[in-house]
Amino acid sequence: MTTTPSRDGSAAGPEPGPVSRPPANLYEAAEVPGAPVGSGAWIVLPTYNEADNLGTIAAAILAAAPGATLLVVDDGSPDGTGALADELAAADHRIRVRHRPAKQGLGRAYLDGFGIALAGGARFIVQMDADWSHDPGALQGLLRPVSDGAADLVIGSRYTRGGGVVEWGLGRRLISRGGSVFARLVLGLTVHDLTGGFKAWRATTLAAIPFAGVHAGGYVFQIEMTFRASRSGARVAEVPITFRDRRVGQSKMSRRIVFEALVVVVELRAEELLGRIRRAGRSTAEIPEPPPVRPAIADGAAESGPARADNQAESGGAATVPVASGRSIGPGSVGR
Repeated sequence: MTTTPSRDGSAAGPEPGPVSRPPANLYEAAEVPGAPVGSGAWIVLPTYNEADNLGTIAAAILAAAPGATLLVVDDGSPDGTGALADELAAADHRIRVRHRPAKQGLGRAYLDGFGIALAGGARFIVQMDADWSHDPGALQGLLRPVSDGAADLVIGSRYTRGGGVVEWGLGRRLISRGGSVFARLVLGLTVHDLTGGFKAWRATTLAAIPFAGVHAGGYVFQIEMTFRASRSGARVAEVPITFRDRRVGQSKMSRRIVFEALVVVVELRAEELLGRIRRAGRSTAEIPEPPPVRPAIADGAAESGPARADNQAESGGAATVPVASGRSIGPGSVGR
């Protein structure tokens, strides 16, 4: 039977609900010693026209992480990917399917899948591509730092020591590497691979990110999510991976996606700086002006008024103003 879970894990129709912030009351625990690799993990796998890849990649994922739940999020693929996912789910209880009516962007597909995984009680969440560019054999190494409690977000990195890219032309390498360098400089991050999409999240870290505020719909989604996690104080680690070009089909990279990445990165930084300016302005406005300092006059001084001071001056005495607390106020000090 096809399983099409909604955000609360119950059966749902093909229409996905609005993306909202997932519940934050999630439990955390390290993997139980001896438990299968991937225990407590949900692997979110967005698909669009991946019928030629889905069967083999799903089998490889569950072989590498037999304790995990695989959630296929299909954006109404016209090539029958969704129907194939239903067949796989009917044959293996570890596979679930989320049907979306149309292609709405990689970022939105991931957010939808994240919400379902969080509502389903996931402790760790992995995101990866269905085109074999992300090696399922790397899942154990990706999950280990989050399951051991050493990191909150682990990125499968092409650009850290030991990582790499094969089967890419020079132009694609320059775009990918240049995008990461540009984002690092603009956003002030230390992560080397900001455009990579092979990641493992601690559930509570992902739940703390307000999904409604994520406005990236394409590959820049990867940059934005890492940026938001880092700014929230998450411990981000990178493990080296070898990235391979997709086995079947065409790359979904386009000039529009590259342009979107540049624009959104600048917007993220501008929003952050503007927020700081506004907070600083509010802090200044909230500081009340100190009340005027008025010396307290001792009992009887008001009754004699100026005449008493005049009389003291005429008699040659110092014209002092007594303070009720018994302490006189000197120049430049404030009485309390």
